[in-house]
Amino acid sequence: MSSAECPCVGLFIPCYIDQLFPHVGMATVEVLQRLGVEVDFPAAQTCCGQPMANTGVNDAARPLARKFFEIFKNYRYVVCPSGSCVAMVRHHYDEYLAGEPGFDELKHRTFELCEFLHDVLKVRRLGGTFPHRVGLHQSCHGLRELRLASASELVGEAYNKVRVLLAGLDGIELTALERPDECCGFGGTFAVSEEAVSCMMGLDRIHDHEQAGSEIITAGDMSCLMHLDGLIRRQGQPMRVMHVAEILAQATRGNRVAPPAGDHAALAAAGGQIDRSPAE
Repeated sequence: MSSAECPCVGLFIPCYIDQLFPHVGMATVEVLQRLGVEVDFPAAQTCCGQPMANTGVNDAARPLARKFFEIFKNYRYVVCPSGSCVAMVRHHYDEYLAGEPGFDELKHRTFELCEFLHDVLKVRRLGGTFPHRVGLHQSCHGLRELRLASASELVGEAYNKVRVLLAGLDGIELTALERPDECCGFGGTFAVSEEAVSCMMGLDRIHDHEQAGSEIITAGDMSCLMHLDGLIRRQGQPMRVMHVAEILAQATRGNRVAPPAGDHAALAAAGGQIDRSPAE
């Protein structure tokens, strides 16, 4: 489908999900379609350029930012099951695309999956069932840059948009972590250049989930979960990891989901002014 003035959602899939965890992408589509969202996957999309930008190779990241802009600029919304890739677009593409007509509008129409469900569709309860003890890992980009939840070091009202969606599932028990917003230690190339530190940070996270009694560790970024899963398997731990999209898809599979409170047309007519207020 051509993206020219497309009224549907453009699905932006991170390269590691495309290559290693395609089932997470399919779960994302399943959740969106169950909520009545028309989804289009532009096959020409590539990596967002974050790995290159993080290592200082900006000349390699620039054409990827340009390609993203050209592919997704005409979609009403862009949705991605990754906080880090969305943060790259919203907070770091200015270096490559500042002043480009339409770029500011695209930034404000690009959402992480749970952010889209919470802020645009106004979902609070999906009505599915997931009878498991689940520990929520907060990815750094989602927490610090997208503000999907309140940071523990800040004074103010606590909120967590992802937790709101999970808490709306019947039977789920969200475990209480001692350090709920600590980094897992992945950090992309950091896990290669500082392997020992990265692994120790990951093991600390796993221990926190272990003491909390987590059966499943979930997150909005598969990169964090990939790192933790490797450590879990090497340690022979009984825990497993699932992306939030997988949990939401599995929980609501076979259930009739109520239409979301948000209205796509009304939001678009309002000039894309999305309420990003904290979770209720």
